[in-house]
Amino acid sequence: MLLIYPPVAKACEPPAGIAQLAGALRGNGLPCTLLDANLEGLLFLLAAANKPYDTWSRRAYRSLTANLAALRSHALYTNQDRYQRAVADVNRMLELAGPGKNIGLSLANYQNKALSPLQSKDLLRAAEQPEQNIFYDYFAKRLKQLLASEQPALLGLSLNYLSQAIPAFAMIGFVKKVAPDLSIVLGGGLVTSWLSNPGWENPFAGLVDYLVPGPGATSLIRLMGGRDSPAHHRPDFGGLELKDYLAPGFILPYSASSGCYWNKCSFCPEKAEKNPYTVLSPERVLADIDHLVQQTKPVMLHFLDNAISPALLRTLALRPLSMNWYGFARLQPALADVDFCRALHRSGCVMLKLGLESGNQDVLDSMNKGIDLDMAAAVLTALKKAGIGTYVYLLFGTPEESIIEARQTLDFVVRHANAITFLNLAIFNMPLSSPEAETLEVSRFSEGDLSLYTDFVHPHGWDRQSIRRFLDREFKRHPAVAAILHRDPPHFTSNHAPFFCRQILQM
Repeated sequence: MLLIYPPVAKACEPPAGIAQLAGALRGNGLPCTLLDANLEGLLFLLAAANKPYDTWSRRAYRSLTANLAALRSHALYTNQDRYQRAVADVNRMLELAGPGKNIGLSLANYQNKALSPLQSKDLLRAAEQPEQNIFYDYFAKRLKQLLASEQPALLGLSLNYLSQAIPAFAMIGFVKKVAPDLSIVLGGGLVTSWLSNPGWENPFAGLVDYLVPGPGATSLIRLMGGRDSPAHHRPDFGGLELKDYLAPGFILPYSASSGCYWNKCSFCPEKAEKNPYTVLSPERVLADIDHLVQQTKPVMLHFLDNAISPALLRTLALRPLSMNWYGFARLQPALADVDFCRALHRSGCVMLKLGLESGNQDVLDSMNKGIDLDMAAAVLTALKKAGIGTYVYLLFGTPEESIIEARQTLDFVVRHANAITFLNLAIFNMPLSSPEAETLEVSRFSEGDLSLYTDFVHPHGWDRQSIRRFLDREFKRHPAVAAILHRDPPHFTSNHAPFFCRQILQM
């Protein structure tokens, strides 16, 4: 089987989904080949860039090789100004590849002005005209080579982000033209969300042979004629060029669980899509990590869990890892204990991502977040004292929030700014399948039949335009907030943020 991760997503660590599938397939004696077409495709476009003419672009062109090398070195991450300039210059070369093709392209995104990933007819059009895709020169040659050398029985694509959808369907369309008898399997997070929509009707019959929700390993094993063994299979990165990712060494992505152990928050996609929570024992996790570290020699471990389980956090506090690590954790009383946080720091924890969402207690309670603001403040303080960075996520525009509560969130951030290393600001989207949508006046969020969200009339008149105005003119302009936002690594955001935590916390 040929497993493909399509463009465009951040190319700083290997795709965990196809590596997990490879572990399951190979563990059951079924051969597979991995292709990170995202990394390869972006590097292909950069290598093929034509010499530009304006001053900034000429500098970016001249420095491209040096900047790519710098992004793979530790030295660049000791100087934020140099880092931001290098990222901006590399990104500039991708931007220049797009305008003539009606494409908005960056290190983290792909937008086609003529085709929408929210409309199935546009995805089908991308498949009908693969030669129109900006990545065509790359994938046409690469896929022909792999189809000839590997002769796969199945071809699978892992589709997780909207930014991957149009290139993925262009690749599918190309394969259907050159190998019409080859079965296509489409899975990944975005496909899981499509299939969870109660009104889902498959528009891709005849093009995509199988749509697979969830983790997908069992389905692929059955499609390949195998019988899934009860044994646990760790990820297998064999066949990926681990040295080519845009990071200062190999970042090891690892999932200790799927779903969410809290699973109570209103508007949560995991809850709305009824994704079950499954978790590995801490002992199994540590055994996997020990094995993978020997194989891949990572500089950083990235826990992909929606939230690292309390049991695993306790185990990590008792048994230090051999490399630095970061991931999402729920705001919980254990993290308000400075001694516990110091133990996590000794174990290698350099940063925790925290979904605070709001600085107003009533808003948090209405979302059933299970977060107490006094406890959240204590967690931020304890992590700061322990030397662990924080990447705090805020969400504006939920039904219970107005500008009054949003300003209270600003006040909370300002009061605790010295303990917040990075910030992520998002505007609320109402999931189509959310039960809460039934209590509000809703309308189409998008004309696309693949849209995952619905628009709604906000009970307090706190619409998206008002929220953007508040964020741009008030929230982001506060000096304490502006200083935090300025630190955020452009395009790579939380994926590169852990490499800056130590120097920021020492300032």
